[in-house]
Amino acid sequence: MHELFHALAFFLHQVADENRMLVTAATAMAAAQVIKFIVSSVRARTILSERLFSSGGMPSSHSAMVTALAAAVGSTHGWHSDLFAVVAVFSTIVLYDAVNIRYAVGQQARFLNSFLGRGDDPEFKEQLGHTPQEVVAGAVLGVIVALLYYI
Repeated sequence: MHELFHALAFFLHQVADENRMLVTAATAMAAAQVIKFIVSSVRARTILSERLFSSGGMPSSHSAMVTALAAAVGSTHGWHSDLFAVVAVFSTIVLYDAVNIRYAVGQQARFLNSFLGRGDDPEFKEQLGHTPQEVVAGAVLGVIVALLYYI
């Protein structure tokens, strides 16, 4: 087990040295998931470990990840570069999807579960998307993480 830990640590160190943008995006996503776990657990007054790996909730980890990547690309390649333009466009699509498409699908799942009488044991996953506040919080977190890596 000790050797496996050292091998994993070595691999992560190599990735961090060779692709700081990827590490920045992954750090923002992981930070958002940990914050989401803490916020959800405090609100529920119990430990909700499933929130470490689930979608939806405060803050949006997808938003944190893509804004951290966009800020890293802008800082490294320039805010007027073609690469930043591509990343910014795809980031905008992810943010739009989180607050509109996936949120609407979650609302539809909630309706279907209540219509079919599945209140205690819903068959359809209801927490898929985000409110605008959750997306903004994730985006702000992503920018903060990128600033920590690139300042």
